[in-house]
Amino acid sequence: MATPWEKVKNPSQGDSSSIGSYANGCLAGGERLPLQGDGYQVIRSERGRYYGNSEMIVFLQQLMKQSRQLKIGNVLVGDIAMPRGGRFSSGHASHQTGLDADIWLRIPEQPLSPQALKTISALPMVDVKNYKIIDKNWSSKQAQLIQLAASDDRVARIFVHPVIKQQLCKAKWKDRNWLSKVRPWFGHYYHFHVRLNCPAGSTTCETQAPPPAGDGCGTELASWSPNYKAPVTSESVKAVKPKPKPVKVLPPMCAIVLKS
Repeated sequence: MATPWEKVKNPSQGDSSSIGSYANGCLAGGERLPLQGDGYQVIRSERGRYYGNSEMIVFLQQLMKQSRQLKIGNVLVGDIAMPRGGRFSSGHASHQTGLDADIWLRIPEQPLSPQALKTISALPMVDVKNYKIIDKNWSSKQAQLIQLAASDDRVARIFVHPVIKQQLCKAKWKDRNWLSKVRPWFGHYYHFHVRLNCPAGSTTCETQAPPPAGDGCGTELASWSPNYKAPVTSESVKAVKPKPKPVKVLPPMCAIVLKS
């Protein structure tokens, strides 16, 4: 069943404001990403998920322009947020405040025709079953695009499949500081998920703790492998009672955004 947020087709009036947290919030004054621009195209536009905080829209346009200048290719932008952000009935837990965006790792050399945009399918970078990269699909342009995005100060995190993170860790980079932002997360085997920091001066947006120090290419990454065996310690053998998940309550301002 559709959520109330999925039924709204237009953003609210006023300046952009991300309210609440990435996975429990909404978006006031959402801005629309043009469906085609310098170095990119929006895919699956019929879903109406190409709205974001103004900071995200500017970031994406600048990233794609840089990508074109570096001859990476024509980048395909997936879901950002719905017109007023908020909860999805399925598909995303986050993407609620206009500060998350999915970017496909299939990168055509030229812009796609309208018909091709409707029929193009995702291109997997990972053989999930065998936990390894698909060499014929992965290239330096995918790595370069992720590196370009992660190096931007506005970016808080980038989520990729652990095997893609592994592939990035193997490469020889002059600067590896950006790798700390690239976080392993299952499911992201054909796209990467960019998450921006709360915009400067924002009082309604809940920020996230920064990623752990280091490039994240050691034990933490290895622990995602299906073959990983964690060392046995006195703490790990203790029975841990799972904590009940708290019920998420949307910030009160979101009710105003939804009804305005």
